[in-house]
Amino acid sequence: MLETGELKRLINEDAVVGVTSNPTIFEKALSSGDWYDEQLRQLLERTDDTREVFFLLAIEDIKRACDLLRPVWDRTGGVDGFVSLEVDPDLAYEREETTEQAKRFHELVDRRNLYVKIPATVPGVGAIEDSIAAGRSINVTLIFSLERHAAVAEAYVRGLERLVEAGGDPTHVASVASFFVSRVDTEADRRLAEVGREDLQGRLAVDNAKLAYQHYLEAFSGPRWEALVAAGARPQRCLWASTSTKNPAYRDVLYVEELIGPDTVNTMPLETIEAFQAHGEVRGDTLLEGVDAARALLDELAAAGVDYDDVTETLEREGVQKFSDSFASLLEGVDAKRAVLA
Repeated sequence: MLETGELKRLINEDAVVGVTSNPTIFEKALSSGDWYDEQLRQLLERTDDTREVFFLLAIEDIKRACDLLRPVWDRTGGVDGFVSLEVDPDLAYEREETTEQAKRFHELVDRRNLYVKIPATVPGVGAIEDSIAAGRSINVTLIFSLERHAAVAEAYVRGLERLVEAGGDPTHVASVASFFVSRVDTEADRRLAEVGREDLQGRLAVDNAKLAYQHYLEAFSGPRWEALVAAGARPQRCLWASTSTKNPAYRDVLYVEELIGPDTVNTMPLETIEAFQAHGEVRGDTLLEGVDAARALLDELAAAGVDYDDVTETLEREGVQKFSDSFASLLEGVDAKRAVLA
């Protein structure tokens, strides 16, 4: 997308204001064609550490994408224009190692519009606080539950408080909380089918996000937050991730149309961007609609025998595993390329 100009076109024509990456995305890119062969040849002369080869390769793409999006970052005063690079998924349950890698990535990329992605595991939440306290911008990924979203917001606020207390400047520290959407319906719908409550299917993902947005409005208001705003802090926006529709029975832009509201981000794969450009509807701030019904749904799920906490814990565990599996496949791909190039 960088080489062909497709990313630049998306920015200019399709209102794209940021880019995210993860092991799965890079795995697909590396396995298709010979785009990376020349870079790989050069890197393999410097190191035989496969993991290091990949990160150095990825960082070059991230730098270029950051430079391409820098005008967006400048135009929006540092609100948009970010590019995300994820930490090693094998560190998902290691607080100190994650914090150290986030620091290293920020130093290597050396762009103010970089987000380092840290998964919202319990140790990850600690690494998020530590990174924010050190003045680094973070994209918190793999959030599924309302409870974990609350912990992530608190970690962000605590990190900012630590930064300000230490005499740091929060002006250029940014963060998004990536709340995963479609996977929630996939898991909940399966369980609802098992208990014969198909009438409740296709609702939890959107309603879960709406309740997360309500918490966002509460968490970033009041005296404690206003004190940070006075120092130059900005709120941690909700970001809707996993927004392609997995169930063909659902509208293909469901997780875009129903999650529109102020100060939010929606990350879409190309097919969802194209679908929304073709027939998406903007009805206003849909995130603010049906909030009471969303709260009631959680009670209805419990009454039907579907355990919300178990749904979200399962999704977090599987999400970390999927990224780890993709990373392992990616490293195998780098090794295979190494053999071919040799």
